[in-house]
Amino acid sequence: MFEILDQRTSLTGNQIRILVAAIIGDALEFFDYFLIGFVLAFLIGPWKLTFGQSATVLMSSGIGAIVGAYVWGWLADRIGRRKVFIGTVLNFSIATGLLYFTPDQGWIYLAALRFFVGLGVGGLYCVDLPLVQEFMPSSRRGLVGGLVTCVIPLGVGIGAILGSAVGSGEWRVLFAVGVLPALLVLLVRIWVPESPRWLCRQGRYDEARKSLAWALQMEPASLPLPTAADAGPVVQSNWLDLFKYPRSLIVSWFGNAGAQTGVYGITLWAPALFVLLLKVSPQEAARMMILLSVSGFIGRVSFSFFSEWFGRRNAGGLLGFGAGALTILAGHYYDASMMGVSAFWLILAVAFFFADGGFAIVGPYAAEVWPSHLRTSGMGSAYGFGGIGKILGPVGLALIVGSGNYLKPDVPLTEIPLAFLYLGGWFLMAGTVYYFLGIETRGKSIEEIDKELAATA
Repeated sequence: MFEILDQRTSLTGNQIRILVAAIIGDALEFFDYFLIGFVLAFLIGPWKLTFGQSATVLMSSGIGAIVGAYVWGWLADRIGRRKVFIGTVLNFSIATGLLYFTPDQGWIYLAALRFFVGLGVGGLYCVDLPLVQEFMPSSRRGLVGGLVTCVIPLGVGIGAILGSAVGSGEWRVLFAVGVLPALLVLLVRIWVPESPRWLCRQGRYDEARKSLAWALQMEPASLPLPTAADAGPVVQSNWLDLFKYPRSLIVSWFGNAGAQTGVYGITLWAPALFVLLLKVSPQEAARMMILLSVSGFIGRVSFSFFSEWFGRRNAGGLLGFGAGALTILAGHYYDASMMGVSAFWLILAVAFFFADGGFAIVGPYAAEVWPSHLRTSGMGSAYGFGGIGKILGPVGLALIVGSGNYLKPDVPLTEIPLAFLYLGGWFLMAGTVYYFLGIETRGKSIEEIDKELAATA
């Protein structure tokens, strides 16, 4: 049955609908996640926050994402992709709505609710990609996986546009708006059936055939009914089984950690840093983020094709080395201008082509390097371990600059070059791991990858 899927060279209408739903879902999910960066730019003055307090607010969602990635990812291998997807959307949409009720000076309340936003976002990201990949032929899996993530920067861009439009006292409106897209995603995705590969591994062969027939827009009877031999052994996932695949673990865990530390450190702090370093208003800082979002979008589309053109390993190396070098360069020129325009802003925009664009590799690749029965557990563990970057990125910058310092535009920030050297170093680590230790999966079917991994376990 899955050989028929892999023989397809084009996507059906239902496969395209699955892809579009996932694309919209990821964009709106990360719109919710990154809203806090724009909100913080409004609060640094009125609330007189220190770098330490701000870092606590920014990193709390990272802690939630670590927990969510492990727990939701494990559940998706146990009870199915579809149920877990719905649960994660409800998780982060309700938490985002409750942020509307944040009291003045309530940075602790803000941090606590952001933990639950991260819990849902971390889980959804680890469930959505494997679900989409398991409906796609091998020849399109890398491209499709990249395209699912390619509009995440546009989610940041939507936040930037809204952040530039609201007044300083209206920042709570951003959280209220954040609930609506989450509920829309839930309505769109509720009609997508369970993954046929997951159903096969549970021995539910007739349901698996119906699911794939729906995706291929065929009559179920026209597909062969899979057998136990076709589906492979029915395996109950065990989290400890991840350690039987050390190369998969190293590549997916440390590649994620390097990329996430760098990109979350920059993205979450950037609006506030524009206010502090460039002496602009929060609304202007939000508008400046639009250029970074556009560059990241172009990067994600490009890396989606790069993964198929010259392989996952080479594309991962390009992500890490390109983003690392440009991040370090941006920090070095944080107070310089180019033709009257901030060099810091312009170099960061170019860096985002690699730093954010490369996530078209990071997420899909983290799912591909694990065997089928551990796919969401493995990806969840990688995203969860990489989630330390959501802590190490924003907190590391705060510690280098001085966590007790208040966020005021008149405070000199001479430690910025060192802070960006720190973030750039994490990107360079990711590039090294992907390029020198990566497992090439381009053009291989899921079954072929399973056999190769089984031989090394």
